[in-house]
Formats: sequence, C-alpha cells, structure tokens
Amino acid sequence: MKVLIISDSHGLEEELNMIAKRHEKEVDLMIHCGDSELESENPALGPFSVVKGNCDFTGNFEEELILSAGSKRILVVHGHLHGIKQSLLTVYYRAEELGADIICFGHSHIAGSEMLRGKLMINPGSIRLPRVRNVKSYAILTLAENEATVTFYDQTGQEITGLQSHFTFET
Repeated sequence: MKVLIISDSHGLEEELNMIAKRHEKEVDLMIHCGDSELESENPALGPFSVVKGNCDFTGNFEEELILSAGSKRILVVHGHLHGIKQSLLTVYYRAEELGADIICFGHSHIAGSEMLRGKLMINPGSIRLPRVRNVKSYAILTLAENEATVTFYDQTGQEITGLQSHFTFET
C-alpha cells in the first residue's frame, strides 16, 4: 500500500493538481496535513483527505482524521494544536489514545520521518515554503507487512537524496 502525504501548500492549486495526477495510479491514499488555505470544496483538494491547519480560516475541515492503510491506522493532524515545534510527545500520546501506528503532520515545514516508541512520525515538509532544507517537498509512504519506507520528493517529482528511511514496526 502507498500513501502520498503533503502539507503546507499555502494557496497552491496547480501544484496540488500536478502532484496528485503524477501519482494517482500508484498510490492508494492521498493525505493533506493542513494549511492548504483553500476552501474545502476546491477541486485541487478533491483527491486528498485533508485536516485543518492554523492558516485554514475558511473551509470545513476536521482537526484530525484517523485513516486506515492496510493493517495500520494513521492519525493525520496539522500539528499546531499538539505543539510539534516543541516536542512530538503530545501528538505521540494522542496517537496512543486513538490506537494509531503512524502520525502524519505538517506545521513546521521541515521534512523528515522517525520512529518514536514504535510509532512512525512523518512530516512531508512544505511544497511552498520549506524550512531547514531549501527544497519544496512531499512524501510517499510505502507499507508492506510490518515494514514501512518513507521517500521524499521535490515538487517536480524527483526523489530527494538522503531523506529516504526504512522502518520496521514492532509486532
């Protein structure tokens, strides 16, 4: 199973359409972790399961979503309500409460993934305003059994070298 994860597009529509179209035949699920700054009815958000970010003043978005990806449960949040810029523990505990195995979030605009106490944390970065690395990015999560690979791509669809990670879930 493959999941496309994007965040912090801050008003971009053409780029969302382009990325969704590029991967529509290879992914099973598309997630937007908030700060789209678009109305919920905007066609550019059509393929995505979307949460509300701190810059989403219009649109009818949920604060969090729980999605299924094969045998795994994904908690999707923007991260501003969980203080992700200070620590990942608050969002980790929320995932623990909800029985989620994977947490997808944005807000910091910093691309990265890590395993924290058995939960996979993924921030796809930003396709508009990246921080730390000056590369606009999104991620694709590949799940197989108890294995996960997170691969990051730039806005043109080229893999970002040095960011791919492979993880094993504890059974």
